[in-house]
Amino acid sequence: MQDYDAVIIGSGPNGIAAAIYLQQKGLKTQLIEAKPQPGGATKTGELTLPGFQHDIGAAVLPMAYSSPFFEQLPLEKYGLKWIFPDIPFVQTLGNGDAVACYKEVEKTAKGLEEDELAYTKLMGTLVTDWPKIANDILGPLGIPSHPLKFMNFGRYALLPAKTLANHYFKNLKSKSLFYGAAAHSTLPLTNLVSASFGLVLTIMAHQNGWPFPEKGVSSLINALLAYYKDLGGELILNKTITSSKQLPSSKIQLFDLTPKQLLDIEGLNFSKTYRKRLSNYNYGSGVFKIDWALNEPIPFLNEKCRKAGTIHIGFSPEEIEISEQVISEGKIAEHPYVLLVQPTVFDKTRAPEDKHIAWAYCHVPNGSKKDCTEIIEQQIEKAAPGFKKTILKRSVMNTKQLELFNPNLVGGDINGGRQDITQLFTRPVVKISPYKTSNDSVYICSSSTPPGGGVHGMGGVNAAKQALKDHFN
Repeated sequence: MQDYDAVIIGSGPNGIAAAIYLQQKGLKTQLIEAKPQPGGATKTGELTLPGFQHDIGAAVLPMAYSSPFFEQLPLEKYGLKWIFPDIPFVQTLGNGDAVACYKEVEKTAKGLEEDELAYTKLMGTLVTDWPKIANDILGPLGIPSHPLKFMNFGRYALLPAKTLANHYFKNLKSKSLFYGAAAHSTLPLTNLVSASFGLVLTIMAHQNGWPFPEKGVSSLINALLAYYKDLGGELILNKTITSSKQLPSSKIQLFDLTPKQLLDIEGLNFSKTYRKRLSNYNYGSGVFKIDWALNEPIPFLNEKCRKAGTIHIGFSPEEIEISEQVISEGKIAEHPYVLLVQPTVFDKTRAPEDKHIAWAYCHVPNGSKKDCTEIIEQQIEKAAPGFKKTILKRSVMNTKQLELFNPNLVGGDINGGRQDITQLFTRPVVKISPYKTSNDSVYICSSSTPPGGGVHGMGGVNAAKQALKDHFN
């Protein structure tokens, strides 16, 4: 008799999702985590001063709220409460101006002047279609359940962000707004499929408003694990796996790890060909991240920025495009695209009374050790003069420090691998089922599998479904 039906290694959202799904199906599972705190890169803690609760890795979770799997779970019963900013995200412009993406497509479109009709036509259709194509978009390549709607999304998503923006939009507001969302890809905006990130994230804004958990992202992890334990699942912390001999006996093992970590584990009996293919996996750009404890809210010049949960900072389409392009050349822009989040404007539980937290990052070459504090804060200062005077304390993390915090963030890559046309659906290798390895008992369920980065758990669920089909049906 084996100790378990399935053992899951790594307690990030994908690992937890895989464990929950298999436990729901009646399997006996154990979830193993190397760190003392579960959650992978989705954790909350004190980084600056006592009482200031920062999201150390992931923070705003639009994909989690709309995850086809997570939304089925009774997480509110386990204390999860979602916070919805007044405005999902805002893009800064020059001269203190800004353009907002509201939850309503029509309200957003009205702020885009002569592009109102084009935006409404493009996004309105995609937002309406999303519930019918979400599972196909967030899974491996296969026969879509709604082929025409899927193909309609695909004809836009495969484009470079620059091509889509220039074709459909005329003014700088519209192009900047889309560029700010598309730049989450960490790809040059002239690359194929970079438009897909802008489309999906904008759809999420119109679907749910880019919410985040009250008290920090650990609230989501805690709710997921409480539900998992109530199903009978077992969680083991502080156990680093370096060899398969350390694992309890089980029929299958699912690893919420990227190829780099997986290759370091002894005894998994991968074929030489598969090991070589894993070793050729490409990681993407990294990030340099700053967390701040603040004496007051960020003094943005524009009122829209003060009401937004997420602010994309970049003052023209050209500036954002250059920022993302030079990273692919191993450099960092003097005026980088900056992604900034200010949770305590909407969630007072995260800091002492009348105090605030915020965090921001810019993209950097993978593995970069450059300190980007000055260029990030200078960009924020342009949009919010006096920002630096509000800082009580800061905590910074370069790519190496991020990888030390969570080994899956290889070289600071927060997407689990480069998400370009060669690795978007075929990560980590080209296979009919990318979750299967050359060892019939071993599966990968991390963000290095489709659909890639983001807190949604779908990589874990997709891998768990494949494993269940292979071994328990």
